Amino acid sequence: MTAGRGAEAPFEVLTIGRVSVDLYPADSGVPLAEVRSFHRFLGGGPTNVAVAAARYGRRTAVVTKVGAEGFGPYVHAALSSFGVDDRWVGTHPELLTPIVFCELYPPDRFPLIFYREPKAPDLDIVLDDVDLDAVREAGVFWTTGTGLCEEPSRSTTLAALEARGRRAHTVHDLDWRPMFWSSEDEARRWQLEALNRATVAVGNRDEVALVVGEGHPEHQARRLLDLGLETAFLKLGPAGTLAACAETVVHVEPVRVEVVNGLGAGDAFGGAVCHGLLAGWELSRIARFANAAGAIVATRLACAGAMPTEAEVLELLQRTEDRAHAG
Repeated sequence: MTAGRGAEAPFEVLTIGRVSVDLYPADSGVPLAEVRSFHRFLGGGPTNVAVAAARYGRRTAVVTKVGAEGFGPYVHAALSSFGVDDRWVGTHPELLTPIVFCELYPPDRFPLIFYREPKAPDLDIVLDDVDLDAVREAGVFWTTGTGLCEEPSRSTTLAALEARGRRAHTVHDLDWRPMFWSSEDEARRWQLEALNRATVAVGNRDEVALVVGEGHPEHQARRLLDLGLETAFLKLGPAGTLAACAETVVHVEPVRVEVVNGLGAGDAFGGAVCHGLLAGWELSRIARFANAAGAIVATRLACAGAMPTEAEVLELLQRTEDRAHAG
């Protein structure tokens, strides 16, 4: 416990970085030029991860920033409704809360348009916005690649990781969005800086290839572990999930579902990884659980609001096992 927070228990999951208000079309297969109505949802990778972990009963918080316009209070209210502590959600007096539009072309095309100009307030997080004692004490501390793409967020993220001191469950989500970076070389440089301060890496094939090169997923995972990481999770899309630590490599087959919106599935995966790490599950159990959590969100339209409960994930895993035995 820290003097500043008295006897308050540490957060089980503390994330830092991107937040957004997502506006998704009411209908699939319709280009933006023809969309007549949208649904509004809370979004942003680390924000979604905090919500996902809260669904499992974890005590969570997010460090981010919103604008002073009407979407800022919406973010605060949405976080509170999901059970995520919003004490470190700051307000920038001039920058606007980011907006994200998407188009829905299931099963595998969901183009995004980010409104984060001239700068997103979540990239203006400074070290004074971060409670480093809370960072050190959190059961899981979660950072993202997007948080490294611009100053002062980059220096703040790295300083928080440095203060964490590579304690167990220091997770870096590669979260590589090329449109936020000046070059792949620049992204690779700072992603490696973060990974050198983390214990767990999470990323998809493209994100992992950016930092350790192309190759078989198992070889990529080994290269990540060679950076000093304890665990690596590779999201392989229709090929499932690969997870690796020094002693074990696990490949989990995909859960077959009818995809509505693939956006947010990776964040559901991340929240489930947090839950499994905190529970002390073996690697294969974490990978299966996270794989199923992502599959559930892919069947739903929203991101944050679509995050499943543990009971829902376990039910899907049981149905999948029953089908496999029946087949």
